[in-house]
Amino acid sequence: MQSEKKDLDVARLKADLAAASVELLSAHCATDRVRLHYSPQDIVTFAERSTLKKALTSAEAVYRFFSHIEAHIRHKEEPSR
Repeated sequence: MQSEKKDLDVARLKADLAAASVELLSAHCATDRVRLHYSPQDIVTFAERSTLKKALTSAEAVYRFFSHIEAHIRHKEEPSR
C-alpha cells in the first residue's frame, strides 16, 4: 500500500474529485427538476426505456462507489481497540 501512495498524484486526485463533485451536483439538480415535474408513474410510462435504464445503471454505480468510500471513512474513524 505504501508504494501506491508514492506514485499517487494527490493534487490530481483532489482536482478529479472536485470536478466529479460539480458533475454530481449538476446531476442532482437535473434529477430534482425531473422529480418535481413528473410523477414516477409518468416517467415509467413515457420515458424511453434505454434512457431510463442507463440513468438507473449510472445511479447504482455512483451509489456503490460512494458507499464503498463511506465504509472506508467509517472504518478509519473507528477508535482503535
